[in-house]
Amino acid sequence: MFEQEFEEVKSWSYTEPSLYMLSVVLYQKGELVDDLIERVGFRTVEIDGTRIKVNGKNVYLKGFNRHEDYALVGCVIPVQLMAHDMDLMQAMGINAVRTCHYPNDERFLDLCDERGILVWEENHARGLRLEEMQNPNFEKQCEDCIREMIDSHYNHPSIIIWGILNECASETEDGRKMYQRQYEQIKSMDLTRPTTSATCRHFTDICLDLPDIVSFNMYSGWYQDVSIKERNEQEIRWIKKSGGDNKPVIVSELGAGAIYGYRDRSRCKWSEERQADLIRESLEVYMNDENITGVFIWQFADCRVTEEGGWFATCPRCHNNKGVVDEYRRPKMAYDVVKEMFHKYGKI
Repeated sequence: MFEQEFEEVKSWSYTEPSLYMLSVVLYQKGELVDDLIERVGFRTVEIDGTRIKVNGKNVYLKGFNRHEDYALVGCVIPVQLMAHDMDLMQAMGINAVRTCHYPNDERFLDLCDERGILVWEENHARGLRLEEMQNPNFEKQCEDCIREMIDSHYNHPSIIIWGILNECASETEDGRKMYQRQYEQIKSMDLTRPTTSATCRHFTDICLDLPDIVSFNMYSGWYQDVSIKERNEQEIRWIKKSGGDNKPVIVSELGAGAIYGYRDRSRCKWSEERQADLIRESLEVYMNDENITGVFIWQFADCRVTEEGGWFATCPRCHNNKGVVDEYRRPKMAYDVVKEMFHKYGKI
């Protein structure tokens, strides 16, 4: 192990993303065997009770879930379009992005480093039932994904959270064992970043004691006609008595669907008006709740969905239409609502 002190190094932060070039040369018995040139930043991330701190200062996460998907190029997104996505998101006032639901392109993370965007990066499993998690290849694939993710992306200062297993079988005993093994693997590789997992197993999840941060996905008013405020209060009470007390809480997904260009004065489902209304009301509730330390809107842009299974039948155009911009990045009414709300509640 080698340690070196550098004088006058500036901390990397979301307000001042200072970066440095690191050049390392490895010799073995006097012979050059490897070299590395890496861009790095220096900052700390810690959990202090119910708060997340970067460089010792509280941070409130305001962000989007973003898929690597674009109408014209699919997942093969050039860096110019990545930068355009960031321009649109930062104009709305974000300071964070969740890479749902897989490790992201190195170039996208480089841009986050440059722009001071805080990143929650996670492994590749999403929405799996226990029967699917019991596939003999599942745990090995998760182990490989976590190892490759951390080994490849450890030096990105923008990454402040490692996540796993979005909406998987966290309400089962066998599922809990898998969650625990994956959290332990992350901690064995990196003790400098907190862990989390987005759950939708409301009132049944038995894994809330395992991560450093409790995160939940909630679509009140969209899938269920319930009061956003009352439903949130129920959720927070349950989290506190189910292993999440005195931990930071993030609303990892919130939102509603809309078809770009579909306007309706009755504000019916799939209209831009309905989406804008539900996002506004959700942000009013969550960003004024002292128990919550971050919100991630689902999602930044519309994206294609698979036609396998029956879920796609609930998605017009074979798209997940919950983006505040469409797949061509044309803004819906919700874009301006998010911009207004994120700037109105200027939490750092």
